[in-house]
Amino acid sequence: MPTVIHRELIPSHSSVARLTAKALLDAGYIVRVERSAERIYNDEEFAEVGAELVPAGSWVKAPKEDIIFGLKELPEDDIDLPHSYIHFQHIFKKQTGWVPSLYRFSRAGGYAGAAVAFISWAHQVLHPGVTQGEVPLFENTPALVSHVKSVLEPAIAANNGQAPRIIIIGALGRCGSGAVQFCREIGLDEESIIKWDMDETAKGGPFKEVVESDIFVNCVYLGPNPAPPFVTFDSLATPERRLRVICDVSCDPNSPNNPIPICSTWSTFDKPTIPTSKPVNDPELRIIAIDHLPTLIPRESSDEYSGLLLPALLTLDRRDTEGVWTRAEQTYKDRVSQLP
Repeated sequence: MPTVIHRELIPSHSSVARLTAKALLDAGYIVRVERSAERIYNDEEFAEVGAELVPAGSWVKAPKEDIIFGLKELPEDDIDLPHSYIHFQHIFKKQTGWVPSLYRFSRAGGYAGAAVAFISWAHQVLHPGVTQGEVPLFENTPALVSHVKSVLEPAIAANNGQAPRIIIIGALGRCGSGAVQFCREIGLDEESIIKWDMDETAKGGPFKEVVESDIFVNCVYLGPNPAPPFVTFDSLATPERRLRVICDVSCDPNSPNNPIPICSTWSTFDKPTIPTSKPVNDPELRIIAIDHLPTLIPRESSDEYSGLLLPALLTLDRRDTEGVWTRAEQTYKDRVSQLP
């Protein structure tokens, strides 16, 4: 059996996550977990299920046959990366920095987005012109829902009792479905939730329905071919604009196919919103472009990831023939072949 070294995240508490770690151990895998004071799961949780704890950063000296498993991010130095890695990184669609990141290998995230969008909308209504502060992390989804309800209540009152109208593009996908679910959990009525997918966007944008909504959540997976943008500076110039918040869950602001070409950078949880790349008229418009949104509720998100990954992880000893791993390796090789 191969050895799996978990750099940052292997879930391990009494529900799905603990069962995931234990399942790997019971299947005969050697599981080593780097110690960490920052991870949502503490070291003791791993030790309780039988994983071996090792010093932080020791993965770089692990035997080459070991598999390094971490959610994200790898160190931003230039060391070679000769192991087999299972981790998350924005490079396969040729995002900014994809070339140096991929060379290092070749030579050797809707639910949370909708939540942050509502928080941002409420902040703008209650504190116009004031930059929004840090968004806290939450232990679980009920805590997140409760917090958003609490900030929305005074904002709706200040907005003449009118709740925000939200348009979700990509509403039938996994991220989009999560955004719709969150809207319902905070009590938004169905008429205030505009759910669009491929049929509605087939005619090509920009779309007046976007600028006439208060919140726009983009959950569309970008394909290889360019398409008309959903919103532009020209479309924002209409006096009918209500749009105050754009949450780009897909978060590819530097892609040439970006359907929201009014922003070209990212935001973070400590500075969750950014302005458009050039000024627009009132009302104020802010953009959320956080590329790690699921960490807003890190334990629950990690549990979900672990549950989805477990069937594939249990086949790592057959990765030379198992479909999911052979496909992943082929995708990697295809991208490496495109390096300049």
